Amino acid sequence: MQVLRVLISLGVITLLFSCGNDDNADFEVIPPRRLSEVVTEDAAALQEYLQTHFYNYEDFENPPAGFDFRIVLDTIAGDNAGKTPLINRPELQTLTIPVSSESFNLDSDETVDHTMYYLVARDGVGDIPTIADSTLVRYEGTLLNGALFDATASHTWQYLPFFLRGYGRAISSIRTGDGIVTNPDGTTEITNAGIGAMFLPSGLAYFNASVPGVPQYSPLIFTVEVGLYVEDTDYDNDGIPSLLEDLDGDGDLTNDNTDREQERATGSLALANHVDPDDDQDGTPTRDEIIIDDQGNITFPDGDGDGIPDYLDRDNS
Repeated sequence: MQVLRVLISLGVITLLFSCGNDDNADFEVIPPRRLSEVVTEDAAALQEYLQTHFYNYEDFENPPAGFDFRIVLDTIAGDNAGKTPLINRPELQTLTIPVSSESFNLDSDETVDHTMYYLVARDGVGDIPTIADSTLVRYEGTLLNGALFDATASHTWQYLPFFLRGYGRAISSIRTGDGIVTNPDGTTEITNAGIGAMFLPSGLAYFNASVPGVPQYSPLIFTVEVGLYVEDTDYDNDGIPSLLEDLDGDGDLTNDNTDREQERATGSLALANHVDPDDDQDGTPTRDEIIIDDQGNITFPDGDGDGIPDYLDRDNS
């Protein structure tokens, strides 16, 4: 899945070229649209989809022989006229998440609530990963018109903070499975995995980024199988689980960067705390500024008593 959040900063403008009579190339810069404008359109499109489509809930309620436990979405029409629309299924849940224009490098200064939907067709028997964990999943991504833009044939590990914000939030609402089975053909299966689907407005997906197969400002659908996860994932191996590096608790680890100003001043690569082994850029690794006991409990010393733990305090003398 090419959904690394770095893509959000790409494709910010679209150029429309036209040739004048004097053969000089003129172009118009189309500015990005506002979150507050697009969110209304996305909400209407998602509502229409959920009212006119259903999933194979009957197969999950009474699995036929050989059922592969895959979610299939279809239009309510013809032979399917009597199906219960997604919007009326009791398992459909909503999440409302505030999105800042800064997340997409937009000039407009606004924070807009975005509502996403998800459902769990079969819950797993394992635990639930957090938004900051590395998770073993299999997925399929489509546009609302059913066009497939991405899919995996087998399970793949995903570090959720690197992927779409709405995607990570939905994955962190589904229980995992309890084991890996390798088939004779080399493919893998996760026993008792969680099976779900999510319906995302573009502000919780790619918004205006240029992504193959995904037009700008497109709401997206993912069907997923959530297999296993790494509990308390510590991506940068600094001794602090990634979840604890979401300092503002907004569910977005990419906007927590304690030493941003120092990185800018020195021309260093700007790294959010969850991918930075030295969170205050003082030359001492974060792991050496915390204490981890034999049971894995973490203590955060504050050497100068200023209320800022040493690992986040460049001046802790």
